[in-house]
Formats: sequence, structure tokens, C-alpha cells
Amino acid sequence: MANALALSGIVRRDIRASIAGASGVASGVPLTVVFDLVNVNGACADLSGYAIYLWHCDALGRYSMYSSGITAENYLRGVQETASDGTATFTTIVPGCYDGRAPHMHFEVYRSGTTATSFSNKLKTSQLCFPTSMTDAAYATSGYGSSASNAARISLSTDNVFGDGYSTQLATVTGNVTDGFVATLKVGISV
Repeated sequence: MANALALSGIVRRDIRASIAGASGVASGVPLTVVFDLVNVNGACADLSGYAIYLWHCDALGRYSMYSSGITAENYLRGVQETASDGTATFTTIVPGCYDGRAPHMHFEVYRSGTTATSFSNKLKTSQLCFPTSMTDAAYATSGYGSSASNAARISLSTDNVFGDGYSTQLATVTGNVTDGFVATLKVGISV
């Protein structure tokens, strides 16, 4: 199994291009993802110096490193350390929707950038989801293949991950397809 966390250049804000000798670039509607990491055991104080690993599928619903045709690519994967205000920001694209899942992104939280080298060091693994208004608008643009029809067959409440509740995983979104979207998610962990 490939370990994206071991790739040279994995710590980065812009995750649209492949790194470490791969040359693919993911295209799609621009999206900035902002995580706000807080300590639920400490009055939701900001957690600085932690690391967040974010990964998601491309506009066609494929995962770099794993999906057929793009196993040699590693785009749409990256690590950021949280700033003094607890935030980590990624520049990416609106993810596509593959059959059977609502549009989503995966993330893991690590104690620091130096521990974000193996999934065995993670403190938390979760996913984030989006309002359908954002994904519907993105999927109406060119380049998203069957994402619109895949998304039409599922909802957050029928998704096998989000179906048991998604209020803490639903990003707050602003923007549009022309200027790009900004998705913000507050993530609480116990430390």
C-alpha cells in the first residue's frame, strides 16, 4: 500500500498538482478548504502546531495513487500544520462524486508535522461533506463527468458514512463557480 505521507513535498497548501516526480494536475472548480482545529477539553481553544492530512477524489471521482489510470499520480493529497489560530488552509478543487457516496473529503489529524508520516500516528480520522448547493453548481460545469448523475442518486442522509448524522462534518461554504468556493469546518479533538 502506498504511503502519501512519505512523499517529498507532501507538506503544502496547494494540493492540485502531483509531487515527487509525478506531473498530473487535477482540474475542477476552485475550492479553498479551511480547517479550524480546537481542543474540546480546553474551552475549544485553538490548537496550533498540529497537522492535518487532507485527501479526496478528482472531478471524475477517482483517487490518485489508487484509481485505474491515475495510480502514478498523487494530486489532491497534502499536509498542513495549523497556525497560531488553529487553522490549516488548502487550495484544491471541488471533489467529484462517485457512485454510492455523497461528495466528501477525508482528513486525519496528527499531533505535529513530524508525526504526520504514518497513519498509525493519527489522533483522529474523519470526513467532511458539503451543502448540495455547492456541489450541484460545480457539477453543472464541464469536467465533472458523471458526478451530477451520481450525486442525484444519493444524499447525505442515505450515505453510508454520513447517514448517522453529519452536522459536525458539514462545511460552511461561501463563493461560486466563477470565483471559487471557500469551505470552512471546525474540528474538535480532545487533548
